[in-house]
Amino acid sequence: MKAQAHTNVWLAASAALLLAGAAQGAGMDFEQLKAKARELAAKPMREDRLDIAQKLKEITYDQMRDIRFDPRQAVWRRERLPFQLQFFHPGGPQQSQIDVNLVDGDAVTELPFNRDFFDYGANKFNWFDLRAMKFSGFRVHYPLNRPDFLDELAVFQGATYFRCLSPNLIYGLSARALAINCGGPGTEEFPRFRNFWIHRPDKEGKKILVLALFEGPSVSGAASFNVMPGASNAPTLVDARVALFARADMPRYGIAPLTSMFWFGKNTARKFNDFRPEVHDSDGLLFQSSSGEWNWRPLENDGRLRMSLFHDKTPKGFGLLQRDRNFSAYEDLEAQYQRRPSTFVRPVGDWGEGAIKLVEIETENEYMDNIVAFWEPAGGLKAGGTAEFAYQLAWFGDDQNLPPLGRCLATRTGWAGQPRAKKFVLDFAWLTLARDTEGGKIEPVVHADHGKIEGLSTELNPFTKTWRVAFNVVADDKADAVECRATIKVAGQPQTETWTYLWRP
Repeated sequence: MKAQAHTNVWLAASAALLLAGAAQGAGMDFEQLKAKARELAAKPMREDRLDIAQKLKEITYDQMRDIRFDPRQAVWRRERLPFQLQFFHPGGPQQSQIDVNLVDGDAVTELPFNRDFFDYGANKFNWFDLRAMKFSGFRVHYPLNRPDFLDELAVFQGATYFRCLSPNLIYGLSARALAINCGGPGTEEFPRFRNFWIHRPDKEGKKILVLALFEGPSVSGAASFNVMPGASNAPTLVDARVALFARADMPRYGIAPLTSMFWFGKNTARKFNDFRPEVHDSDGLLFQSSSGEWNWRPLENDGRLRMSLFHDKTPKGFGLLQRDRNFSAYEDLEAQYQRRPSTFVRPVGDWGEGAIKLVEIETENEYMDNIVAFWEPAGGLKAGGTAEFAYQLAWFGDDQNLPPLGRCLATRTGWAGQPRAKKFVLDFAWLTLARDTEGGKIEPVVHADHGKIEGLSTELNPFTKTWRVAFNVVADDKADAVECRATIKVAGQPQTETWTYLWRP
């Protein structure tokens, strides 16, 4: 009887939705969505949703976990489509509310919040607490790891945040549609998703299209996310388009922001009295410049706000990677940081001039995201201005073609025995390392801006089959920052990415 009651809830809701949607035609595509965003930008931002009840705002973490969506109410479950939708209840830190619309050809139906979609566990709420509610987000389920079980594939919840998975991984870093004034000066602004139009996928299950309208005090925008699940060792891909309509001047805004966590790693001088060797969702920024050069920047948490700008014109790509995939690097049976995804952004079209910006924020624990990387267009965007960007996001465990050259597998640092000096020990690996070792042609190229290199030594590490490069960097007398670079050449040709490091003595 209980299962039948749940079925009737969904059937009744579906019938109401079909009647409501019958009056809405022409579906929804990205051009229509841009028109809505342009119309919103012409007016000041106005919050037209009722605030959630105070009792929901004050709900604890454990109480929030006790509110679960009933999977029997999942959208498209009855149709047995390979994609299904489940929804999040607002409460606690997740107080944003969204409108959800389902698109099937030319038909658009609104999916209203329904308390019968949820199991509240031990929580006790009355109807007044749940009045005029909306969902706080949703997740997309798909048979990612095996055909008989629907795993979580993607989540959209909070501000303009979303994240995806590929096979055999667990959630880690997140992406956003837009960052405004990230890293300052001044206060960062967080635009919020307000409306979604989710297109019904076909039964072949190759992709699902999610359209989103977002806005903040300075901007309104349209976003398109075409999500294509990965299979086996293939990445999950998201073809993204973002159109912006500025209400106010935005001197600094970020496109394709990636947000992650780095507490400590092999290179971290600060110690936190933790039993684990490393704790991070990502350990480095990988980017390819417009010239084709591949660069690797290990992340750091040195107790200070750090900002790095890599100026370019239409870069070929950038991403935050979790490069170390060995359990022994983390020794965490619960968090399993070795299974966190890497994400790489490939721009589509001409992005113009700007910079890849890396923001590293001090953190004392692993519970806050303190790393952000994005493309910051030069000149910002003036009030009344518009901009549009297209790119592809790849979510994966490891990709030997990122980069197609060799890579720096480990960065270790230590005391160099004198003031204003630091020791670096790097381990590089590349495809022809064994052959090049026998030929004796390996040439490390090491440089430091505002510092000098001392004690350079290189040798084969026989235990890991990598090439170790060790050196000290001595900062110039008045330098407050030293930019270090290192790469491996053989017969004058680069064999590895260029390792870069910002050291502040």
